[in-house]
Amino acid sequence: MKTSLGARTLVVPTPVWVIAAFDEAGRPNAMTASWAGVCCSKPPCIAVSLRKATYTYGCIVARQAFTVNVPSASRVGEADFLGTASGRDTDKLAALRLTAVPSDLVDAPYIGEFPLVLECRVIHTFEIGLHTQFVGEILDVKAEAEVIGENGLPDPLLVAPVTYAPEVRRYFGIGEEIGRAGAAGARFRAREHEPE
Repeated sequence: MKTSLGARTLVVPTPVWVIAAFDEAGRPNAMTASWAGVCCSKPPCIAVSLRKATYTYGCIVARQAFTVNVPSASRVGEADFLGTASGRDTDKLAALRLTAVPSDLVDAPYIGEFPLVLECRVIHTFEIGLHTQFVGEILDVKAEAEVIGENGLPDPLLVAPVTYAPEVRRYFGIGEEIGRAGAAGARFRAREHEPE
């Protein structure tokens, strides 16, 4: 028997992504967001939902671009600060001594010290309620050489991303690999062909 917990944002875990954009004056700004995820494969797109009250919201509206920066577990402190301070009163990247690098393909900065970055241009904006969802087409993915695995793609264990449990306000790392997609359920596929 399951216990009803009501209508709440209790999906566990959520990503810890740092969304970066230039403000109208060209100053880099970044904030941590967890209301985000992949929303389309062709074209490759990512969606992030922000409150209008955030400084980053205005930056994205002004520039129609943003980057998604994936911090490693060793940068959880920086990610936490970026999610709790406001870019209206603080140059957050300077305070953390993080490097804002202008993107090659979009009018937004990315954070040089974070191992994985997605450069996105806004293609849709949806008003949902308290949040506005920005859908960004991913124009490029940049990864540090140290996090690229044998297959030429980012290895989750090397990226060591941070996850977040929103209702209890706690950060977590990721654990070991527990299976391969397509192989983990193979025994069930074999069972469906067995005679009853």
